[in-house]
Amino acid sequence: MSGTQRDSFTVSDSARFDFVVIILALLTAFAPLSIDMYLPAFTAIAADYQTDTHRVELSLSAFFFGLFIGQLLYGTATDKFGRKKPLYIGLAIYVVTSIACAWAPDIEWLIVLRFFQAIGACAGIVIARAVVRDLYTPQASARVFSFLILVMGVAPILAPLFGNYVTEWFGWRAIFWIVSVLGVACAFVIHLVLPETRGRRYDVRMRHSGRTYWDVLKDRSFLRYSLTGGIAQAGLFAYITGSPLMFIELFNFTPSAYSWLFGANAVGIIGFSQLNGWLLKYYPARKILNVSLPILAVVSVGMAVAAYVKAPVWGILVPLFAYISTLGLVFPNAMAGALANQQERAGSASAVTGSLQFLIAGLVSMGVNSVSGLTDYAMAWVIGSTGIIAVVTYWLMRYEEPESAA
Repeated sequence: MSGTQRDSFTVSDSARFDFVVIILALLTAFAPLSIDMYLPAFTAIAADYQTDTHRVELSLSAFFFGLFIGQLLYGTATDKFGRKKPLYIGLAIYVVTSIACAWAPDIEWLIVLRFFQAIGACAGIVIARAVVRDLYTPQASARVFSFLILVMGVAPILAPLFGNYVTEWFGWRAIFWIVSVLGVACAFVIHLVLPETRGRRYDVRMRHSGRTYWDVLKDRSFLRYSLTGGIAQAGLFAYITGSPLMFIELFNFTPSAYSWLFGANAVGIIGFSQLNGWLLKYYPARKILNVSLPILAVVSVGMAVAAYVKAPVWGILVPLFAYISTLGLVFPNAMAGALANQQERAGSASAVTGSLQFLIAGLVSMGVNSVSGLTDYAMAWVIGSTGIIAVVTYWLMRYEEPESAA
């Protein structure tokens, strides 16, 4: 399996291979799980530390910046040492820092520890994407990324609900004990099931990491798709950062109602990602992206208008659902396009594209935090901008590509 690319992904593949793909999806889900599960606990964390939710939001921004920096640490390492050894190191960091988060004595410590927890969590993101590129052709990889989003989508549906009840029954610190146990269990399953898809390469030098990353960034096709996907996905992180404040404090949602709202939007992105998998049987990934990006821009304008008129809750919920759902069409195809020409340096390319996305996410998260001091509709204003900027970036960076590129 490690020596060839699969031309397509079908549910009729061997049970072992299906299980491997599910493991990859779970690895990719560690970061969103670590985000989504503690969102309903923001109020409880703030009360415990005798601070406000704006300070708690900084722990989320720190997590995003940890994902940005951490992925660069794993990129060249996974191309040099293989996929599994760096993954074990990342999971070990994740487990240790998750336990430390559970013991954090104050909000400052929690913010710092969340940064290092993210460095552990992002190993799964980088390496799962690299393994997909090891095994799949560019067109087929877009279908696999759609499947990964299906499994990842379970986290936003169940994690806030689960996190809310855990917080009510056992306190918010129990959330971090639970994810640490999940990290240990995942490491054990990986040891038994996940194959090594790329052996150690002695021609790859860690000291050349910067040069490798720069070479990746100079690939115009890579940069076009990575920036487009990262900017579009930034709207999702604006939603993650700003939604507790908007819906719980402005619109008076209970933590339970907020959790159900979060799950409903996750259903949208799951459904559209599976629609994307079906569309890829008939259309190239790039053509789907050409149609879905303008749709994203249109609903972004709707979100901006809703913010301008200070719309009631349904005026926010409708374009929000449309935006999050459309990401199920945009993100898998943008990711496949970014990695299409990066087979020999898939780990490094995966690290760079992930770091770009979470650098943008971290900046957007901080932006939401800053703008929220000026308007209660900060989340809506930021999301209203991301879709428009994403489509402008995509078209400004266009050039004549070979049809096989994406």
